[in-house]
Amino acid sequence: MFEQTHELGIAQSFAIALLIGALVGVEREKKKADTQRPAFAGIRTFMLLSEAGALSAWLATQTGMPLIFGVSLAGLLLLVASAYLLEKRADPASIGLTTELAALTVFLLGAAVMFGHAAVAVGLAVVNTSLLAFKDPLHGAVQKLGKEDIFAGLKLLIASFIVLPLLPHQPIDPWNALNPYKLWLLVVLISALSLIGYVATRWLGSARGVAVTGLTGGLVSSTAVTLSIARESRTGGLASKDDAYAAGVLIAWCVMFVRVLGMVLLLNPALITPLLWPFGGMLAVNAGFAGWHYLRSLSGAAHQTDTVAEIPLKNPFSLWSASKFGLLFAVVLLLVEITRRSFSTTGLLYVAVLAGTTDVDAITLSMVDLARESSQIGLAAQAVVAGVLSNTVVKAGLTVALGSRGLAWRMSVATGSVLAVGLMAVWLL
Repeated sequence: MFEQTHELGIAQSFAIALLIGALVGVEREKKKADTQRPAFAGIRTFMLLSEAGALSAWLATQTGMPLIFGVSLAGLLLLVASAYLLEKRADPASIGLTTELAALTVFLLGAAVMFGHAAVAVGLAVVNTSLLAFKDPLHGAVQKLGKEDIFAGLKLLIASFIVLPLLPHQPIDPWNALNPYKLWLLVVLISALSLIGYVATRWLGSARGVAVTGLTGGLVSSTAVTLSIARESRTGGLASKDDAYAAGVLIAWCVMFVRVLGMVLLLNPALITPLLWPFGGMLAVNAGFAGWHYLRSLSGAAHQTDTVAEIPLKNPFSLWSASKFGLLFAVVLLLVEITRRSFSTTGLLYVAVLAGTTDVDAITLSMVDLARESSQIGLAAQAVVAGVLSNTVVKAGLTVALGSRGLAWRMSVATGSVLAVGLMAVWLL
């Protein structure tokens, strides 16, 4: 009975290896048919390569002779090199090694199955097939990146893996509020979130309609979206587009609400519970107005012109901008700690309102740290809501001051409703 079970397990492993070869082979076979160019490996070859890797690994373990696997791998390398040289001779313009490297990978994945790592092998096979299949989207995404974007990514890596480990991991001020390591870690987190949003905007484009504009632009900066759309509404001169403009701004604000909740959930899940009701209410009201204006923008002639101008977003990460945010965050932390020790609860809410006029992230992160004391969770939630409401008022003011009359009226109604829900939530917390 045990022997039958063992043989069944071996047969299952060989079957997995063959399926891995078939998975990659289907993609390569399709590619060969589409390009009408000769290639040394298709679906059958890849299945055989995976089986060869599995068989050589199995024989090596059964006989106790690892040399069997080594010789098989060396033979495959010679085969791949010969195939590449023949392909290069037939087509001098062909310099790619993708299929050859895929063949080597499939051989090793087949061997990994027999060495007892079937789950890892299958996962890697799926990843490798995805990389092969998504060639055009990946190349297109890279083409949209400029040198500044690459440098920004490298700077973020430097800030994360070189600067961060060198910073002291204990408070350095008399109030025990400033921990350089935690400060810089949160700066890196915010910069990474902004960079992800910026890449999404560059990839999708920010002028494909109000929904994409608000969604992708809001990941980078809801204030930038608000400012850009407000200016466009005044210079565009089309009252029929005011609903589309309002929808774009409100969608960006929705992203801001979700982003704040995401940061809190990531850094201090205990603070999520008291924030769910106020943020849920504000988000629901905000999303309701956004959906209403977006649907109105699709009616009549408005749906033909519901795009907005390209938002002039620059790459959000630089060491200088990160340092400035870190300094702002440090100042907010100090104000929060001093106010908490010396003044009443109302004083802390004033600090939150003041900080929220310039940036939501700084006050949110400082309250996340304050909420680590269980007795302060309610106060921290109130401060976060107050900071977000303050920021919302400032952005609404931008639409009133810089936008068209139609946009100003629509945003005033939406903002008033959001404020009413938020203020009620602050009072109830």
